[in-house]
Amino acid sequence: MANPSIEKRQEKDKQAVLDSLKEMPIAQIACKKAGISRATYYRWRSEDKIFRRSADDALAQGIDYINDMSESQMITLIKEKKMPAIAMWLRHNHIRYGSKGIQRIPISPNKELTLEEDELVKKALVLTSGIDSIHTSDGLETP
Repeated sequence: MANPSIEKRQEKDKQAVLDSLKEMPIAQIACKKAGISRATYYRWRSEDKIFRRSADDALAQGIDYINDMSESQMITLIKEKKMPAIAMWLRHNHIRYGSKGIQRIPISPNKELTLEEDELVKKALVLTSGIDSIHTSDGLETP
């Protein structure tokens, strides 16, 4: 049986690294701040499924936190009339200024392809894959 004082210290250290990951989603920095080695962190991840899930959740929270901060800074730059920030915001948040090569048409779920559409998809797969033909489930070959 493990030493209760060691287990208590490890739980405290695990919580410290999880708290650090929520603020800074970089393992090296979070470990340093929590006072543990990266090797220990990764050992805990491999040995303790609950810790691994908690660490993944903490990383996701940390990424969301950094994203929120970044977006806040972007908005501050926009208010200061910084053109690169304005352009970036519009490029990613306004359909008229986004990439012209990307169509934003939702794909309808559960829609069956017509025979013509199915053949077109098969031909496209052959052309893009570099293979000579595709064998279909009905035994036909598509050139």
